[in-house]
Amino acid sequence: MKMLLLISFVAGSLMGQDLLPQVQAAALTEEHPLNVNSRYTVESVQVIGWRVKRLSDALRAEINRMAGEKLDHPRLESLALEIKSELHVGEVTVSVAKGAIPESVVVTFAIQRSHEQDVQLNVAKFLYHSQLGWSGEGSATTSIHGNTFSFGLVSDADAQLERFAGIRAGFERRNLCADRLGENRLGVRFNFAAYHDQWNSATLEASPEETYRTRTVFEPQAMIQLAQPLELDFGFRISRYRLAAPVANTESSNAVVTTLRYHQRWGSESDEVEQEAGASYDLTAATRLLSSDPEYTRHTVNANYKVRKGRNSLELVALAGKISGLAPLFDRFVLGNASTLRGWSKFALDPLGGSRVVHGSLNYAYRKFQAFYDIGAIWDRPQQRQTKQSAGVGIKVNRCQLAVAFPFKSGPIDPVFYAGMNF
Repeated sequence: MKMLLLISFVAGSLMGQDLLPQVQAAALTEEHPLNVNSRYTVESVQVIGWRVKRLSDALRAEINRMAGEKLDHPRLESLALEIKSELHVGEVTVSVAKGAIPESVVVTFAIQRSHEQDVQLNVAKFLYHSQLGWSGEGSATTSIHGNTFSFGLVSDADAQLERFAGIRAGFERRNLCADRLGENRLGVRFNFAAYHDQWNSATLEASPEETYRTRTVFEPQAMIQLAQPLELDFGFRISRYRLAAPVANTESSNAVVTTLRYHQRWGSESDEVEQEAGASYDLTAATRLLSSDPEYTRHTVNANYKVRKGRNSLELVALAGKISGLAPLFDRFVLGNASTLRGWSKFALDPLGGSRVVHGSLNYAYRKFQAFYDIGAIWDRPQQRQTKQSAGVGIKVNRCQLAVAFPFKSGPIDPVFYAGMNF
């Protein structure tokens, strides 16, 4: 295809035609790359076809930012794949045609109708941690008449105090309401999970009466796009868990949940400098009004900023949280896993989790090489607060990562090794 495009372009030039020939790829894959001349400027860009109203504001804004920039065919391929992934369609074609202004072009993304029953498989996490063992999560997703259904299996010893293993299922619809510009503003989501839980000996020794054997979760939520970078989710979380022996009672933790998210991006992979910023605030409020056995509130703030210049990138990540009341173990804060205080074990820091947490990470990467530094503390009472630090190095290729981390402490130092993807 590259040779055909080159021949067409040269032939047009010899004939005196000031026209960039239309380039159309039936499917943007490695076997059918899009080949265009980067000296042209994008005059305008449009997305047409099936499900176009379901495009998220963030992706639509990224597409619109192409206008006025130089034509970059790897970026066109990347955006077409993002459209395909977000809308769960089988085919997205790209055409490039002459614009009204000399040396300019018009870019069109065309979404082709496909079988909605196509199933997409996704590995959300596959991780080995030298102190916590294996964790994995996979899911299958399909769309029917604008409704997205998902089903997955999970066995995770990294994210929370316990290893939780079981199933997850979900339903989502994002195009319930659109504004005058056709942007989606309201959606709904229903998630269900059923887990069997296993516990580390340190947690069992510290407080066996707080552990539970099984746990089910049902979360109905609404999603509102407040503005282009802001999204609000709110709803309920209904959790039932069966305590371990000798109590063996079933308790409920029913809460109002809400999340406010911010995400903004400047530049793209084709630019010399690219920046990305994000933040979120999560509130969980379990109350007796919802027939909840424990009564508590949980506040969590996350923030991150990433800048890339050339082959160098620097990322800052921050976390802060507070719990008022007595929360069950699955809602308590954890440090010392593959993403926080790497180099420490969460059971050495606090085998029952904490009601207060602060954490920060500094991550540097050059090509595939990466280095990181973590600092944080987890506690219940002020006198228990102890700041811990760790650092490490590794390599990362696409979504796969291999790293070793070291805790900063006196005495023998046991490094932590971890490897995997999507964590």
